[in-house]
Amino acid sequence: MTSTLAARIGHHGAVDGVTGSCHQLSLPDGQSVLVDCGLFQGAETSREGAGAERLDITFPIDRVRALVVTHVHIDHVGRIPRLLAAGYRGPIVCSQASAALLPLVLEDALKVGFTRDQALISGFLKQIRQQTIAVPYKQWRTIISGEVALRVRLSPAGHILGSAYVEFDLRRGQETQRVVFSGDLGAPYTPLLPAPRSPYGADVVILESTYGDRTHESRKDRRQRLQALCERCFGNKGSLLIPAFSIGRTQELLYELEEIIHRNRQRPAAPGVTWDDLDIIVDSPLAADFTAGYGQLREHWDSEARRKVAAGRHPLAFEQLTTIDDHATHLGAVEYLTRTARPAIVIAASGMCSGGRIVNYLKAMLGDPRHDVLLIGYQAAGTPGRQIQQYGPKGGHVDLDGQRYPIRAGIHTLGGYSAHADQKDLLNFIGRMRQKPRQVRLVHGDAGAKQSLAAAIRQRHPNTEVIVP
Repeated sequence: MTSTLAARIGHHGAVDGVTGSCHQLSLPDGQSVLVDCGLFQGAETSREGAGAERLDITFPIDRVRALVVTHVHIDHVGRIPRLLAAGYRGPIVCSQASAALLPLVLEDALKVGFTRDQALISGFLKQIRQQTIAVPYKQWRTIISGEVALRVRLSPAGHILGSAYVEFDLRRGQETQRVVFSGDLGAPYTPLLPAPRSPYGADVVILESTYGDRTHESRKDRRQRLQALCERCFGNKGSLLIPAFSIGRTQELLYELEEIIHRNRQRPAAPGVTWDDLDIIVDSPLAADFTAGYGQLREHWDSEARRKVAAGRHPLAFEQLTTIDDHATHLGAVEYLTRTARPAIVIAASGMCSGGRIVNYLKAMLGDPRHDVLLIGYQAAGTPGRQIQQYGPKGGHVDLDGQRYPIRAGIHTLGGYSAHADQKDLLNFIGRMRQKPRQVRLVHGDAGAKQSLAAAIRQRHPNTEVIVP
């Protein structure tokens, strides 16, 4: 696999932080492909200066021949509308499940950040569907032909449904080069999803490093902690607020909560309270749509989840679950839970508390010690979620919509539900390759996480060059 082919790798996001994922693989003749095209969130910006407020494509796209999407989280696909507005008309290559979910994500992104004109949205989504090429896992597909040919293959990444890591095979005559983009790798034993398996080998790996400096709890341990928080909610007669992204984390939480209820149905949750009394509320139209989409894509679930369905269980549609669609019902739920002190778990976007319906719950409940907030995903610098995580345990405050709110609710973090691989998993992704890469480039992580992971890779694989762009 060693080659003199000199593919160039550039980065337009997710280099100095974890959002705005967009990378470019350029061939020696100048043709190129993009891997993801996502939004920046919080205080993060691109090196061209594009932050959350500036969404324009700031790099030339005239020789971009394909966009390969690793998964449909907004920080990986949110700038696709701007890419098309800039004139991109090439293929959008992704997995079969991602192809089914991508229009849902982009429709929501358009409504929030671009237009409410349904005719314009419908026209855009039609264009997206026309350009999208759904590729089965583990199948090579040629995307550039000529003197230098380029093939792509997608493999399960275990991050969300449809997520993939990407292998590129470059060929010129007898010369070859293999470049792997990890995308966002999931932790083993993520609910609903098969664990990622490393590729055979690579010359260059572009590796995420979100949690490159830490180790997650086991699935058993984090489920026990989630159960303990539920029981605390019962005992305090309060609500457990979980900010969660609409796709991936919401569905995995529901899966775990169904398992907790199923296992504990015969015992009391607290004096005078049964597990059947627990209300689980998904307050997000998008999350409800995605949950339905997950249900329709059962062929992509792992074997454990399929066995539950075969046994008559409904991991994403169980009796205690209520979904809220319209805004009036949402406001009513906030008022009701604030007033009645009925035990409930509320799952609502956004995952970093930077907008969405979770903000109204936080405004109403953060000041009440009966309630708890559980943070399950990465909280980017500059987001309210990071403020709550950092200052909440100290009795501090958070700014929401320009107003300061004291934090008296309990604040908890469960990293294992982030669905990002930890340091051990990232090292295993490299270590389990039969043919080790000559170079690893670390992206999608804070400086400390990247440096910690870089040191660990250098120690284990001294013949591998580690670059922190």
